[in-house]
Amino acid sequence: MTEVENTKPELPENVRVRFCPSPTGIPHVGMVRTALFNWAEARHTKGTFVFRIEDTDAQRDSEESYNQIIEALNWLGIDWDEGINVGGPDGPYRQSERGDIYKDVAAKLLEAGYAYESFSTPEEIEARNVAAGRPKAFGYDGYDRNLTEEQKAAFRAEGRKPALRIRMPDEDIAFDDLIRGRIEFKAGSVPDYVIVRPNGDPLYTLTNPVDDAMMRINVVLRGEDLLSSTPRQIVLYRYLIKLGVAKEMPLFGHMPYVMGQGNKKLSKRDPESNLFLHRDNGFIREGLLNYLALLGWSIAPDRDVFSMDEMIEKFDVRDVKANPARFDIDKAISINAEHIRMLEPQDFLNRSVPYLKRDGVVSADSWDALTDREREVLTAAAPLVQPRVRLLGEVAGMVGSLLSAEGYIEPDADAKKQLKDSAPEVLDKAIAALDGVDEADWKTDNLHETLNKTLVEEGGYKPRLAFGPVRVAMSGRRVSPPLFESMEIVGKDVSMARLRGLREHL
Repeated sequence: MTEVENTKPELPENVRVRFCPSPTGIPHVGMVRTALFNWAEARHTKGTFVFRIEDTDAQRDSEESYNQIIEALNWLGIDWDEGINVGGPDGPYRQSERGDIYKDVAAKLLEAGYAYESFSTPEEIEARNVAAGRPKAFGYDGYDRNLTEEQKAAFRAEGRKPALRIRMPDEDIAFDDLIRGRIEFKAGSVPDYVIVRPNGDPLYTLTNPVDDAMMRINVVLRGEDLLSSTPRQIVLYRYLIKLGVAKEMPLFGHMPYVMGQGNKKLSKRDPESNLFLHRDNGFIREGLLNYLALLGWSIAPDRDVFSMDEMIEKFDVRDVKANPARFDIDKAISINAEHIRMLEPQDFLNRSVPYLKRDGVVSADSWDALTDREREVLTAAAPLVQPRVRLLGEVAGMVGSLLSAEGYIEPDADAKKQLKDSAPEVLDKAIAALDGVDEADWKTDNLHETLNKTLVEEGGYKPRLAFGPVRVAMSGRRVSPPLFESMEIVGKDVSMARLRGLREHL
């Protein structure tokens, strides 16, 4: 394979793209990036986005994975125009329900001479390669291309059943990739390949192009790992056009690898690749989609944060970079934090509640089902917490102390480390000063003024040493919502109990 001059073709007038995952595991970021770029191209061009499932591998496919893929797309807001659960003119949209279609096309390819019966076993192919001085794993050698009817009958008499192989032409195969420009595969570099197993099961090499042809897909956007199969698909497409199964050759665009740690391709088994793990940690759809869009594409120089509407307006697959993209979890979290800050306060609270219920700090998993007290506290806490969290999974740690009625909160280990030798004396002075504050005056500004005067101006403590022990008493954490606002939300009785509780434990 060689990449030549950088020529990228024009897109067709009515773009039809597709997303066609195999249900073989938990949805991963590479899969979602593929769906996102196809969806964005369809929406940008006002084209059609088709969603189908490639589930012909009975040993690896699962209904659980199928449902998870649909759940993932629905959560992310990636919608489709034709396909699974939507319908359309070219169904069914699960390959497991299209067996008769593949059988019919395979028979036509065989009859026309574009495919042929191949009786060679993998062991025989390897043995012939070794005997000819080629590497054992060199690949198929074309042995069955011109078998006579007598030879075929002899193999059948042995009980052998043939696979079907496509007859590759003895010529260079070239195409203009939408992302990489001109790509050429030299004659002989791609051997005749199997499209139907000896047991009659169709392979991806047949089902995928046939589905694309029959669903009139004219732009195929997929991962770089499938680039080596493109000359096979081009040749099969030529045959399908001659047979009247396909109307035109689609354009191809191969998106860059997503790399993980240590310069390795991000595996679907890597934790960073697990879409639902990111959701469980508290990514919101806007933040995660924004970051995944950056894995090979950018909206503008020096601009990383944008909405999906902005992406749709600007996206053109020909602007995608061919170089591998690196998945950087820290940058992903940073972008997610920006999108959390952009949420309306009530939207932020609505999305946070399921995480709060999961982490045991509220009584229900929806806003309307919370108690009046929980809603009151969370509404007051939202402007304090929303600018400070990066993931929705961090909200519980920030608001847990505000929702609790406990009089003493055991400090976290890192919070205890912040307590210096002066902490007992600081707490004594704080308790004495705050004891005289009326409940009606238990307000943020007054609390700040009282403690600042007592501990900083009169006590001579630096602010960190003055307010650190009070913060640890109130939240049990080194990092918490703003201190004085928290004390107002919690109220005098609980605040004083926590200050005295920590003092007693020092």
